[in-house]
Amino acid sequence: MDGLLVTEMEIFNKRSDVSYYEIGVFDKDFQPIPFVSSFTVYEVNYLKKVKFEVYIRRKDEPQVTYICSRSRVLEQKVSNTSVTSTICSKIKRK
Repeated sequence: MDGLLVTEMEIFNKRSDVSYYEIGVFDKDFQPIPFVSSFTVYEVNYLKKVKFEVYIRRKDEPQVTYICSRSRVLEQKVSNTSVTSTICSKIKRK
């Protein structure tokens, strides 16, 4: 589409205690940037992977620095020892 850029991403789940991952797009200071994907939270079962596309506006492209996934624990599975993790891919500029 005119005015949009797209990239394909993949999440691989190595955590047996987590099944959901939230996607975010951020600038260099980790301020959120608007984006579109099929979902913002993806279900990814243990030792499985999910591919998805992320769309951003062409005018936002210069500010985009990171595309991140953050583990999400369902409320009924939350314990005092639950740990969330965030993994980010940094955008390479030419």
